Amino acid sequence: MHRLSPSAQRRLVGTGVLAVAAAAGYYYFLSDGFPILWGPSARASEVAAGRDLFEHEWQPNDPLARGDGLGPVFNARSCAACHFQGGLGGGGGREHNVTAFEVLPRPADPTFKAGTVHHFSVDPAHKETVGVVKKQFPTVLGRTTRTGPDNCPTITVIPDFDPVRTDSVQTTALFGAGWVDLISDRAIIRNARSRGLRAAARELQGEFDNIPVGRVRHVAGGVGKFGWKGQFASLSEFVAAACANELGLGTPTTEQARPIADPNRTAGPDLDEKQFRNLMAFVKTLPRPVEVDGGAPAARGKELFGAVGCAVCHVPDMGGVKGVYSDFLLYTLEDPPPPGGGGGGYGTEPPPQLNLPDRPEDEPRPQEWKTPPLWGVADSAPYLHDGSAATLRDAILKHRADAKTVTERFKGLSADDQAAVVAFLGTLKAPPDATPLRDPSVTRLGRR
Repeated sequence: MHRLSPSAQRRLVGTGVLAVAAAAGYYYFLSDGFPILWGPSARASEVAAGRDLFEHEWQPNDPLARGDGLGPVFNARSCAACHFQGGLGGGGGREHNVTAFEVLPRPADPTFKAGTVHHFSVDPAHKETVGVVKKQFPTVLGRTTRTGPDNCPTITVIPDFDPVRTDSVQTTALFGAGWVDLISDRAIIRNARSRGLRAAARELQGEFDNIPVGRVRHVAGGVGKFGWKGQFASLSEFVAAACANELGLGTPTTEQARPIADPNRTAGPDLDEKQFRNLMAFVKTLPRPVEVDGGAPAARGKELFGAVGCAVCHVPDMGGVKGVYSDFLLYTLEDPPPPGGGGGGYGTEPPPQLNLPDRPEDEPRPQEWKTPPLWGVADSAPYLHDGSAATLRDAILKHRADAKTVTERFKGLSADDQAAVVAFLGTLKAPPDATPLRDPSVTRLGRR
């Protein structure tokens, strides 16, 4: 057997090192990052213990809690109460919506605040309503000023300013969330930049598709991939916030929600590190949704889904995760409200005469929402962030503002082609191996 000389061996090793470095450089600088070869995993014992916590109906001073248990304010008594569509871990119906609020800067307080109005409280004195929030952050009364000479005065009318904005927000499905957690920030940023470059190149050629590039939301820890506003970069942060806000359960990283009426109340963590690790093991290993065979109409609908522009934002494959159908960017999907606000939504920004600070740049604008993954969408009605669309067709037609061009293209299709697009969306099903609920009665807002 011929043996290589020492110099040849060194050259061979050097070539191998260069090849590995080149491959690593390509994946790091020119691709979406390293490919995802294995999905999320955990020990069976941790998953089983996590499922018990996910389905457990928490009580005040619960024996399983290390702190004060459920509350003091909460929206449900268990994770399963709101995550059940298509199996344990799915989305929830509109009756499980929560009311999110934000408080814009005011003359007396220039800070921006955001929170949740909780449906229930352990102590009646802590009961929360939108009215309680508005009492805490009252309307800034307007005034009329008169300046200049009496014979030619300048009248300035500053209208009343209500700093509180509210919105109804729907529960999202958790299927495949562990896979989403593995998508690299680089993949999301690179996709947004690539779209921007392609759009600029088309504009130079006089071609305009009128589909704006969404906005990457950067939060502490990276790119926001979880939450309707992209509030959280990681699944663990998202789950910890859900424990704190929806159940009133503090974790080692996130304290429980404080009542609006008692903002100084504090308590120790309810879940210890082992319990939270087990809960995370269950959530991150929830099965991913599937795309089933819908026959020729659905196949035609999938082609049209791309042709009209839906796939521009609902990207089929992202960062090595196939079939997720999202670019995880923020888009404006609602037409702006009329002057003066109203309609029960966020309304308008403060009057310019008040000279208040602008909304923080890293905070999404009122009509901005993150592109939700469409996998499993067939089993997660109703649709959109507030559940205002009863059917998939309704959801498509309610896409306005940044998505208006795509909606108009869809409306321009024949009735059969529109039905084909909806048929395709109907093939994006919840995982067939999703775990059934042990006790379906807990889905009635967590109360028996």
